[in-house]
Amino acid sequence: MDRLIKVDPTNTVPIRIEAGQKCHGKITLRNVMYTMPVAFRLQPLIKTRYTVKPQSGIISPLATVTIEILYHLPQASTLPHSFPHSEDSFLLHSVVVPGATIKEPSSMFESVPSDWFTAKKKQVFIDSGIKIIFVGSLILAHLVHDGSIDEIREALEHSEASWKSVDSVDSNGDTLLHVAISKSRPDLVQLLLEFNADIEAKDRSGMTPLEKACSLGEELIVELLLAHKATTERTETSSSLGAIHLSAREGHVEVLRLLLLKGANVDSLTKDGETALHLAVKHGEREFVRMLLANDARTDVRDSREGDTCLHVAAGVGDEEMVKLLLKKGANKEVRNFAGRTAYDVAAENGHAGVFDALGLGDGLCAAARRGEVRSIQRLIEGGAVVNGRDQHGWTALHRACFKGRVEAVRVLLERGSEVDARDEEGYSALHCAVESGHADVAEVLVKKGADVEARTNKGVTAVQMAEALGYVGITRVLESMGHVAEGEQHGKVKRKKKKMGKAREREIRGSFDRSMPLAVL
Repeated sequence: MDRLIKVDPTNTVPIRIEAGQKCHGKITLRNVMYTMPVAFRLQPLIKTRYTVKPQSGIISPLATVTIEILYHLPQASTLPHSFPHSEDSFLLHSVVVPGATIKEPSSMFESVPSDWFTAKKKQVFIDSGIKIIFVGSLILAHLVHDGSIDEIREALEHSEASWKSVDSVDSNGDTLLHVAISKSRPDLVQLLLEFNADIEAKDRSGMTPLEKACSLGEELIVELLLAHKATTERTETSSSLGAIHLSAREGHVEVLRLLLLKGANVDSLTKDGETALHLAVKHGEREFVRMLLANDARTDVRDSREGDTCLHVAAGVGDEEMVKLLLKKGANKEVRNFAGRTAYDVAAENGHAGVFDALGLGDGLCAAARRGEVRSIQRLIEGGAVVNGRDQHGWTALHRACFKGRVEAVRVLLERGSEVDARDEEGYSALHCAVESGHADVAEVLVKKGADVEARTNKGVTAVQMAEALGYVGITRVLESMGHVAEGEQHGKVKRKKKKMGKAREREIRGSFDRSMPLAVL
């Protein structure tokens, strides 16, 4: 730089390139002389490419002047001849002009005589250090596609904040962040985030940067976006799938782990009311399903189109291992979709016989319990059978064993975690089943294991009332004596008063035994 004029803030002039707009930039010249005015002339070496306004003028001592530089794009072109740096340069002439009349710089070159800069008797300074850098949406989009991080940084540094160049979009409608993500460039993502890129901006399909990264399985980029507080939840205005759904659909387990660590809702819904579990099951992503279930994903959520649970989905595609996994984690195979079909019905409609054993009407564990086959029960549970799974009548294996009086099977099932007070659709517990069929030994085992003696069926009948109505004196005594012990342990051994049942009440209770299924089936 010469000793008369300083270029603020640097010798590089940013010129913004935007489609359909004037391509221009500004440069500020400062007179560094304390007492003398200075004349200047700014000339492009290639005059056909640039127009300088004003091209010359006089600057008061320590004053400044702002000059506009217009760039003329080549015809039929949307980009300059080279970018971001231009090979073009400018000559800045300056000369001290003592006693000159100070006026605002004119746009006319003739406002300053040409011989001021050529007379040998004057001390004329010439600076050729002024350079051009092209910036703007078009330039940045091309630079990000090319992936030159140094040039991108320089272009961003020379962009005015008001331009928001960091949020530029390319010709496809994708932001710079989306482009960097699609190119698997976490370094570019980090750079754009340093310049405060909009982390929730949408691409042409409505995806946020986080959703884009999740769909591609870009773990490092996902981590970067989450560290910058990217939203994990799908919004109504975003794409039909959220971040967790996209990672589920594509089976990106590590991405899911990151989302869950940041508090993503494991049961959030897609536009169609599906959860990530629905999608993972549909695409056979077992590891993903296990992780979702380990994070308490609900198995009973029904989608908004068909009313299908994830078990319906697994049955529909015939994925036997997935069906077993879901049942093991407590999925209810009796849930019906909007068409009134269970998962078994869906499997049957699609001809997936391989899942019939897991979902079928004669559930293996219930059948073994009904027959009292202790070894089969143990083998089935060890093989993944759901100990509290239900058959078509809503009975668990414990209900079956109790109704048939299989006391050893009952003990094994209770040891393996059977829920002692599970109810069927009519409100029957295992204790009701044991009492109704007259098995005192089974009833005693259940009460010792904590069965609720006061539990009532849907028609309001307790096990004691049932035993009395059926004339099972021994069972009645067992229930009352065991009931006293249980009640005493919890309430300071406060005894109940036995009430004699009238004939009318006995007939009423007997009438309540009418079932929706024949006893032969039971």
